[in-house]
Amino acid sequence: MTSTRHHDRRPADGSPVARVCVDVPLAHLDRPFDYLVPADLAESAVPGTRVKVRFAGQLVNGWLLERTERSGHTGRLAYLEKVVSPEPVLAPEIARLARAVADRYAGSLADVLRLAVPPRHARVEKETPTDETSAADEGPADEGPAGGDPAEPAPPGQNPSAASVPPVGSGGWEAYPAGPGFLRALADGRAPRAVWSALPGEDWPTRVAEAAAATVRGGRGVVAVVADARDLDRLDTALTRVLGAGRHVRLSAALGPARRYRAFLAARRGRVPVVIGTRAAMFAPVERLGLVAIWDDGDDLHAEPRAPYPHAREVLLTRAQLAGAAALVGGYPRTAEAQLLVETGWAREVVAERATVRARTPAVEPTGDDPQLARDPGAATARLPSLAWTTARDALRADTPVLVQVPRRGYLPAISCATCRAPARCPHCAGPLALPSARGTPVCRWCGRVSAAYACPECGGRRLRAAVVGARRTAEELGRAFPGVPVRTSGREEVLARVPAGAGLVVATPGAEPVADNGFGAVLLLDSWALLTRADLRAGEEALRRWLTAAALARPAAAGGRVVVVADGGLAPVQALLRWDPAWFAARELAERRELGFPPAVRMASVTGLAPAVAELLAEARLPERAEVLGPVPAEDDRERMLVRVPRARAAALAAALHAAAGVRAARKAADPVRVQVDPLELF
Repeated sequence: MTSTRHHDRRPADGSPVARVCVDVPLAHLDRPFDYLVPADLAESAVPGTRVKVRFAGQLVNGWLLERTERSGHTGRLAYLEKVVSPEPVLAPEIARLARAVADRYAGSLADVLRLAVPPRHARVEKETPTDETSAADEGPADEGPAGGDPAEPAPPGQNPSAASVPPVGSGGWEAYPAGPGFLRALADGRAPRAVWSALPGEDWPTRVAEAAAATVRGGRGVVAVVADARDLDRLDTALTRVLGAGRHVRLSAALGPARRYRAFLAARRGRVPVVIGTRAAMFAPVERLGLVAIWDDGDDLHAEPRAPYPHAREVLLTRAQLAGAAALVGGYPRTAEAQLLVETGWAREVVAERATVRARTPAVEPTGDDPQLARDPGAATARLPSLAWTTARDALRADTPVLVQVPRRGYLPAISCATCRAPARCPHCAGPLALPSARGTPVCRWCGRVSAAYACPECGGRRLRAAVVGARRTAEELGRAFPGVPVRTSGREEVLARVPAGAGLVVATPGAEPVADNGFGAVLLLDSWALLTRADLRAGEEALRRWLTAAALARPAAAGGRVVVVADGGLAPVQALLRWDPAWFAARELAERRELGFPPAVRMASVTGLAPAVAELLAEARLPERAEVLGPVPAEDDRERMLVRVPRARAAALAAALHAAAGVRAARKAADPVRVQVDPLELF
């Protein structure tokens, strides 16, 4: 084995050479190694297969990247030990993409390939096309219902060709002046790039399905990524209706091992042209990729929590760039990153005219502006001001459902001393105490210990009050405010998919809002301070994203739809909501970040670990010119974080420098780990 660094030469015995990425998570070994292919493995050891090799005296897994007749090694080469499976699971396009993503995020190729290729399931590999169809229909008993079954592959002998896809008209895309042209470009095999601001009430799964159908009719494939299982279910249903059965699979980490691998193989073998899924699908292999799409790219679920921490939006845009494919970044809000694509000319806006926006938007009112405070002086402090109460009452009288969005789940997720207002903390770990129910005892949210005899360390008081109110307590309060009206909750524990007309009050946390038949009559956005006062660079952007997502479920103003946001109408996120102008807010946010030097206007990396380890890595890193090192700031436990900021033009050099420094520490067998993240969602 060796890395390929010297002049190529042909092995003495004439054996072909395999270049292998060994599955070893060490930064200084992030390069391909050469092995000889024995004669008995010559047919099965093809690029893309999983192999086993001897590395540092141990038998380790690896991916065969390519075969060649020559090696750059001047010494003796070892032979491949085994081909784990003759299935070429790693497509050449995905191998190139994985290398680009690793370089972008200062990571290792092996780490990215672990995200890109699901674990092998031998039984699934041996299934015939008939077995695949039966398994998709029945669902293996050992995998459970999580994530649902992938759509079944095309039956044996049936080719999911472009000609068999039913034609799709412009449909709802006609509401956007650039929409029909975008679909025509997809059908013609071109590569348009669009940032799409969806109208309120938009049936976005159908619009994405129509874009996918146009791409497939043009003879190319599609990868579409959404944030969670509920959105995936909606997109799955829309694709089956628009594209027809058997032409797509769904790929999600929530699927069982067999189902996920079966869906992956259906795409890798070219049996389906469309793959949809959560962030697990961002690396899905698709033949002749023609379109990548992502919905609601601001959702933090799109950020991978495992090294090297790639974001689904960035992976998909990199795929579009490498493959010459179209790109669609859609959502009700718009992120600063999407705005940067528009301002740099990389993508074009797909937006509706203002007259159309006004016709589709519900009436939005704040409770904190001067006229409202003059009518209701208590609105500045009340959790449910009179405007919100009367709006909900009017909607219920009209027999239309009401959605109430609260940012926190649970009953009372934060409590404080009723006497001195000091936050109630766990006496064991200093974590925040919460009340699980009206008659429950305080429980620590960090260690789970019960503090039945809690006494305030500041004043000795034993009475507690609510500091933050959760969804279940809100539902309890609304039940008293509107007696006789059914109140339902939708959150992480139980997510409602859809509610019928006249269903009463629905209290939901962000991301768990159900869809109502014909839309909600009223939407109340409570506890806005919890979103706006977070110590986070994206606090305003995230607040607007959550508000727009909920408000988009309301009926248009002409049909009686109203939205009440309990916030000051002069705040920029509230102004964007009132005017339904996410593009204006995104442009404003991007301009402020340019002025202050924050992503995405610049590229920034965080280095987190024990102080000596962080200092050692930064001392080893040959940072590019104009790099700024900021910090340190405290991180979790006893660690600290340093930030490194560079202009976007030097982003690649920054990632390479940090990766090389991590490699030096790994070669020295440094004991204390350091986490390197490029453009993390949380900087503070």
